[in-house]
Amino acid sequence: MRYVVIAMLVLIVASLGSALFYLVTDQSGSRRMVKALAIRVGLSLALFLFLMASYYFGLVPERL
Repeated sequence: MRYVVIAMLVLIVASLGSALFYLVTDQSGSRRMVKALAIRVGLSLALFLFLMASYYFGLVPERL
């Protein structure tokens, strides 16, 4: 469980980094930055839903 959350956070940061890279380097007006940010939002939403479902099913303890 912990490794899934860490992996998702790494993917979110990587997507944010690629969006920054496309912002700085793209001069042609392509939509790669928008796609990277959309992927980041999707991953963040998926992580949030995964954590909520895990809590609901008792996979995450109430108190750490």
